[in-house]
Amino acid sequence: MAPAEQQSWGRVDETGTVFVREASGERAVGQYPDGTAEEALAYFERKFTELAGQVTLLEQRAKSGAPAADISKAVASLSATLETANAVGDLAALKTRLEALGGTVTELTEQQSAEARALVDAAIAERVAIVEEAEKLASGDPAKTQWKQATATLDELFVRWQAHQHDGPRLPKGEANELWKRFRAARTTIEQHRKVFFAELDTAHKDVRTRKQRLIDQAEALASRGADGVPSYRTLLDEWKLAGRAGKKQDDALWARFKAAGDVLYAAKSEIDAKENEEYSANLAVKLALLSEAETILGENDRTKARATLTSIQRRWDEAGKIPRDQVKAVEERLRKVESHVRQLDDEHWKRNNPETKARAEGLAGQLEDAISKLEKELADARTVGDQAAIAAASEALEARKAWLKAIGQ
Repeated sequence: MAPAEQQSWGRVDETGTVFVREASGERAVGQYPDGTAEEALAYFERKFTELAGQVTLLEQRAKSGAPAADISKAVASLSATLETANAVGDLAALKTRLEALGGTVTELTEQQSAEARALVDAAIAERVAIVEEAEKLASGDPAKTQWKQATATLDELFVRWQAHQHDGPRLPKGEANELWKRFRAARTTIEQHRKVFFAELDTAHKDVRTRKQRLIDQAEALASRGADGVPSYRTLLDEWKLAGRAGKKQDDALWARFKAAGDVLYAAKSEIDAKENEEYSANLAVKLALLSEAETILGENDRTKARATLTSIQRRWDEAGKIPRDQVKAVEERLRKVESHVRQLDDEHWKRNNPETKARAEGLAGQLEDAISKLEKELADARTVGDQAAIAAASEALEARKAWLKAIGQ
């Protein structure tokens, strides 16, 4: 061992004992018999560096907001370690830094307590929102509720509740229990409403299935009547539409049977229609020729001639017989147009020759003719004296009376 070595915070004596200098004096921290004094001091200085690193790390944890309880526990442990630390260095400075951390822990505790309260308040608000949403769902009218959507919403709310309970802050027991009771009551109400709704729906579906089965039996019984059964089938179809729903799968199967019964009747009717259309094709040709003749009346203004021609065509029209069903509407509309024209000619003739109208027109014509004679005399007198104002007034009145007389056809 080399001669005694010393530096500002410690020294090594001839025996290899290492001392640290503190305010109260020197304190032996250990021996390093198998090395030099420099090596001995360096070894215990490294011990100090490790302790300083622990203090620095603790300061950083406190600054980043680590739990105050953990910081407080670590401060106490390090403070006890520093009292008897086998290290060479400014141990007093480390103690001062730890004491400063004590004040930080107090502030951190208050801050974290406030933050914890804020988190709990927010968590309570979130859980209340979940409960209120469930209660709103439970208060809905079961008859108007979309149960598939409602069930999915309730399941989602329950998942949110579980996640909040697992991941969120711990709530005060009383409030947590009260909120759970409300949520559980809402779930129970929803489940009860859903069971009652579907029980009633099942009953209603059974009644509808019974009614529709009866309609199917009646429809299938019409098969022997062929095309004659179509009117009765249409009546059954009206009842079917009013029968209600029996559930999608059941409805589809029941409708397939009901429709199949109708298809038998309509197939028979289609065969008859096809035969009739073939037989009626010649009649269609006759009526199309009559339409060409009838449509010439549209340019006729002689009421008597138009009426006589139309009457002849109508007689031959009736004699021509039935035509294919798909042509009836178009053909009938063309004839109606001609008939409308002839009626219009009749109406105009009647208006002109109505005794009452004629008498009124003749009486008015007489009055207008008298007025015209009087105005013509007034106009001649005005012109004689050169009274321009009287000439203008008499001319205007005279033209008006002549226009009225022309309008009533006199």
